[in-house]
Amino acid sequence: MGKDVSQGAFSREDRARYRQKVRRCLDVFALMLDDFGFDAERPTTGLEIELNLVDSEAEPAMRNAEILANLADPTFQTELGQFNLELNARPRLIEGDGFADYEEDLQASLGRAEHRAVKADSTIILIGILPTLTSHHLVLDNISTNDRYRVLNEQIVAARGEDIELDIRGVERLQTYTDSIAPEAACTSVQFHLQVSPENFANYWNASQAISAIQVAVGANSPFLYGRRLWAETRIALFEQATDTRPDELKAQGVRPRVWFGERWITSIFDLFEENVRYFSPLLPICDDEDPVEVLHAGGVPHLGELRLHNGTVYRWNRPVYDVMNGRPHLRVENRVLPAGPTVVDMLANAAFYFGLARELAEADRPIWSQLTFSAAEENFHAAARRGIEATVHWPRVGEIRVTDLVLESLLPKAYAGLDRFGVSPALRDRLLGIIEQRCLLQRNGAVWQTEAVAAAERRRDLDRGEALHDMLQRYGRFQRTNEPVHTWPVD
Repeated sequence: MGKDVSQGAFSREDRARYRQKVRRCLDVFALMLDDFGFDAERPTTGLEIELNLVDSEAEPAMRNAEILANLADPTFQTELGQFNLELNARPRLIEGDGFADYEEDLQASLGRAEHRAVKADSTIILIGILPTLTSHHLVLDNISTNDRYRVLNEQIVAARGEDIELDIRGVERLQTYTDSIAPEAACTSVQFHLQVSPENFANYWNASQAISAIQVAVGANSPFLYGRRLWAETRIALFEQATDTRPDELKAQGVRPRVWFGERWITSIFDLFEENVRYFSPLLPICDDEDPVEVLHAGGVPHLGELRLHNGTVYRWNRPVYDVMNGRPHLRVENRVLPAGPTVVDMLANAAFYFGLARELAEADRPIWSQLTFSAAEENFHAAARRGIEATVHWPRVGEIRVTDLVLESLLPKAYAGLDRFGVSPALRDRLLGIIEQRCLLQRNGAVWQTEAVAAAERRRDLDRGEALHDMLQRYGRFQRTNEPVHTWPVD
C-alpha cells in the first residue's frame, strides 16, 4: 500500500461515502476498458525489492528512518518494520541488454544504501525472512513511524476483534499469538511488474497464477521463523496468517482472506477489481476529491484513487494494478510470490524465468489454464511453499511430477522461447536461465543452503539453534555481496 494516510478514526459516513466512490470508480474503469487507450505498445517491466537491516551481531537493526534520511534517494522507501527498506528499480524494457541494465542499477543502488547503512552500524540482507528475528522484535513499537502502517494495523486488528494466531506446521511447528500486524514485517519479497494491454491481461494473470507454484519451489528462501525450521517458503504461510482479518467463525462461513490466491481463472482484469469490491470491506475508507465520471467526460484520465487504495489492501499473490504515468493509464500484473535474495543475480534469474515463462504460456495456442483446474494450481502453490525445490506438483498431461523435472523437461524451454519473444540478448538469457537450470540439477536454492548451513553448524560445530542461525546469517551476508548465485555457495 503506497499511499500515505494519517487518519485513524473513520465514521460510518466515511465508510458509506468511500463505498460509493469505489463503486463509481469501478463503473468508470469498466467504461475505460471498453474504449480507452491504455499504454501497452512496448510493455515495460519493474522490480521492487524489500530489504532487511542487521547489526554486526546479525540482529535486526531498527535503523530505516536514519538510513533513509541520509540516503535522500526517492528509489528507497520505508517498509512495515523499522528493520526494512524497499528499493524500487526504474521501470524498463528487458529487450536487448535490459537485464544487464537492471543488474548494474540494482548493484549501484544497493551499494549506496549499504554505504549509508554501515554509517548507521548496520548492513543490508536480501532474504525472505530474517532468521534471527524473534517475537521480541516483531512488536508494535518496531513498526515504521509512517502513519499509514499504524492506521492499517489499527484497522486490521479492529476488523478481527481478537489477537492474531500464527500456527505454522512444517518440519517443526510454530504456534503463537500477536496483538498487531508486526509479524508481517518479517516477510520480505521481490515483486515483478509486467505491463500488459487490457485485452491480454487475463491471459497473463492466469499464466502467472498457474506458474506461481513453480516460482516458489525454485526460488524458496525462507525456511526459518522464530528459531523454528518450518516451510521452505515460510513467508507464504506467515503473510497469509499475519494479516488475516477473520476470526474463526468468519473462516468457517467461507469469508475470503485478504491474502488471497483467488478462486477462479478470469476473462478480464475487471473480474479482479469487481471481486475486491464485492468480497472485501474497506480497511482505509479515505476519499479523493476527484470525480472520475467528470474527469472521463472531460477527456481526462481518471486516477481512480479509491479503487486503487482498496486494491492495495487486498493482498493477491498476483495483483492487478491500474496506474497513470505521464498522463497515460496502463495495467500491470504484479507478481508477488517470491522472497528477496539471495543475491541480485539470483533475483534476476527468477525474474527472467517468470517473464519468459509467463509470456510463452500467455500467448500459447492452448492455454495452460484450460487444462489445469484452479484448485490444483492453488494446491500446487502451497505444496511448493512447504517443500520448496523438493516439491511435487500436479501438471496437465503428466500428472504428479517433481518440480525440478517439470522445469528441466518442459518449462525452461518455454522460458527461453518467451525471452526470445521479448528480444532479450541470448547471452543474458542463457546466463540467467542457466542459474535456474543449475538450481534444479543440483536441487539447491536459498532455502536448501540455509537449512544445510544451520544443520552443519549445529552438528559439526556444536552450536545451539540460535547461535547457528546467527552464524549462518553472517556467512549468508558475505556470500550475498559476492553476487555469486546461491547454488554455488559452500555450506562449510
